[in-house]
Amino acid sequence: MRVVLAEDLFLLRDGLVRLLEAYGCEMLAAVGTGPELSRALAELEPDVAVVDVRLPPSHTDEGLQCALAARRTRPGLPVLVLSQHVEQLYARELLADGDGGVGYLLKDRVFDADGFVDAVRRVAAGGTAMDPQVISQLLDRGRARDEPLGRLTPRELEVLELMAQGRSNTAIAAQLRVTERAVAKHTSNIFAKLDLKVSDDDNRRVLAVLAYLDRT
Repeated sequence: MRVVLAEDLFLLRDGLVRLLEAYGCEMLAAVGTGPELSRALAELEPDVAVVDVRLPPSHTDEGLQCALAARRTRPGLPVLVLSQHVEQLYARELLADGDGGVGYLLKDRVFDADGFVDAVRRVAAGGTAMDPQVISQLLDRGRARDEPLGRLTPRELEVLELMAQGRSNTAIAAQLRVTERAVAKHTSNIFAKLDLKVSDDDNRRVLAVLAYLDRT
């Protein structure tokens, strides 16, 4: 897996390079500013870009905007965005084009090396990896405003939350200690109750759920 990394804090950048290399990733570039990131994404062909939202010189959302611009040039470029805090606007911008290969994680997730690298690999493979805190906020807001979410059983809500994070049926079954057949049944019920179009494509299914939660 070939990676471009953008993080302005040297110690964290160095640590991420070492972590990713330890898990067999090839680091094409590790940069600390927005212009450097833009050049790296334009000149190299990474399997995934791991990008801090805030980069110099603006220290606002320059990293995210560089990644979004690169995705417009190369549709579907896998991008995993790292942020210090939950910002639903960032997640919304990242998901706006409807293509897969996107992720949004809090930087705290880096300390779970296996989980972090799993998220990078999922995004590189065209999947979705959304931070549990982002999904939790979307669900809380949705439950307060949206009647169909109130029709879901507690188990269906658990499945919905894991699905929205980008977990496959296999991973959901393992975490909830149920069969994949049970997860498939819950998923079917969720889509029926939320009036969502059923899809065999795991990532399109995730994006549909996220779009639903975001608009509620």
